[in-house]
Amino acid sequence: MAGSFPICFVGKSLLTTKLFKTTLGKRKGTREARLPTKVLWMRRMRVLRRLLRKYRESKKIDKHMYHDMYMKVKGNVFKNKRVLMESIHKSKAEKAREKTLSDQFEAKRAKNKASRERKFARREERLAQVRCIAALI
Repeated sequence: MAGSFPICFVGKSLLTTKLFKTTLGKRKGTREARLPTKVLWMRRMRVLRRLLRKYRESKKIDKHMYHDMYMKVKGNVFKNKRVLMESIHKSKAEKAREKTLSDQFEAKRAKNKASRERKFARREERLAQVRCIAALI
């Protein structure tokens, strides 16, 4: 029985080493039979959803971003955890940039409004002085 070594005694990691040949000619089942795509999908979904939950609980993302990312995960937008993390960081940076821009815009509006009010107040003072002088004459 040389060469017939029960695979049940060997871990999956040894199957990919030089001990066992897993080339095309040695395979007995289809790719789907050997490792179903459904299993890959479930593993990926669980990893990505776990990451999203962890980020939400640690307050790295809010519930709105969680929902958006969750639906994108479900829609097969991200192929792995690294891509999802990059997307989260990118959207957070974009949100922060928009917030700073809006804050700057609001500050500029408030400054312009204050200067406009000062300008009208000075104009009213000058008009009051002119009316006072005109009343004396």
